[in-house]
Amino acid sequence: MSADMANYTNCISSIHSPNEELKQLENSGPSVTEQSGSGVVVENDSNLEANLSEIEAEVSVSDNTQSTRSTNGDTHESVDKGKEEEEWLDILGSGQLKKKVLKRAENGYRPQRSHICEINLQGSLPDGTIIDKHDHLSIQIGDAEVVQGLDLALPLMDVGEVALLEVGPRFAYGSQGREPDIPCDVTVMYTVELLSSEPEPEIETLPTATRRETGCRKRERGNWWYTRQEHTLAIQCYRRALDYLDDIEGGITLKSGEEDSSSQGTEQELHELLEDRLKVYNNLAAAQMKIKAYDAALQSVENVLRCHPNNVKAIFRKGKILAAKGENSSAVAALRLASQLEPNNSMIRQELIRMLTLHKEDIQHEKNLYKKMLGQDKGPENLPKDKKVVIPWGILFGTLAVLVAGFMAYRYKLL
Repeated sequence: MSADMANYTNCISSIHSPNEELKQLENSGPSVTEQSGSGVVVENDSNLEANLSEIEAEVSVSDNTQSTRSTNGDTHESVDKGKEEEEWLDILGSGQLKKKVLKRAENGYRPQRSHICEINLQGSLPDGTIIDKHDHLSIQIGDAEVVQGLDLALPLMDVGEVALLEVGPRFAYGSQGREPDIPCDVTVMYTVELLSSEPEPEIETLPTATRRETGCRKRERGNWWYTRQEHTLAIQCYRRALDYLDDIEGGITLKSGEEDSSSQGTEQELHELLEDRLKVYNNLAAAQMKIKAYDAALQSVENVLRCHPNNVKAIFRKGKILAAKGENSSAVAALRLASQLEPNNSMIRQELIRMLTLHKEDIQHEKNLYKKMLGQDKGPENLPKDKKVVIPWGILFGTLAVLVAGFMAYRYKLL
């Protein structure tokens, strides 16, 4: 009996429960490779550890590869974005004016303010619609001959460079656009090639015809800005036009006995130059009035009247300037003269009527002031409303009776 119990105990001890087997597998790491009818064949611990190490290494390599690929992808994407940002130069830092170089130049020569540049220009809308295209266009930097974005970007280009400019609405055509091809508040893309840049020549050395042509072009550009209510830019263009239309010390004169040269024009050319100059002064005065620079505007019309005393447009504007300054009496005198020169001008007549009304009010106001100063303003209208005027009826009737008696006595004496 004892022998049977011992054998039974040995059998029980040799049998492992499933949980214990799992724990043993976890601790020792044996793996099942083959199962026969008689039992289980298990690999030894050293081989199992080697296999596990190989598997872990493969998994680690796979994870590292995926991580590397992901990191490389993010890095490439970041580099591409950074490279794209570096290609665009934000000139003003506001995103309203950007420049990207399409073709670099090697000379490193850049235009300065007042330089005369020759460019190839193509402007387009974001949808690709071409709105401007010019070949060998000549412009002068800083003279508002193009949109402000181009004026600001050209000094940052080298001669021979080709650049793409992204000009926001503020520095392009703004909220007004340009009918009919440019809508309001739109960004314009310009492809610009800077062909050449030369300093501005001495104006005094230019032929009269060249000076007149340049001055008239700048005057027309000023008119364009004026119609867009950009009065400051219009004034800038008008002043530059005057530089070419004889705004130099001593003016243009004809030398007796000399023929026309590069700086001396014929009498007819000089007369035409003077006429264009007076037109610019008249337009300049109108723009100065818009920004309420009345003293400067008055000086501009006086420059016209000094040469043409009966220039109706200048006289009319002088009247309006004087009225704006509060000098109504002088304004009426100027408007009366303008009305005499052009009696059928309804605009002048309406302004004259308005100023005459104001002038009468001024006169009455001055009279009231004089009365107050002399103490003569105690009329019935100045009495308190609650105080009644007492009429001396007794004196009135007595006086009337005396007059009647005298009249009757006179008639009786005659009879």
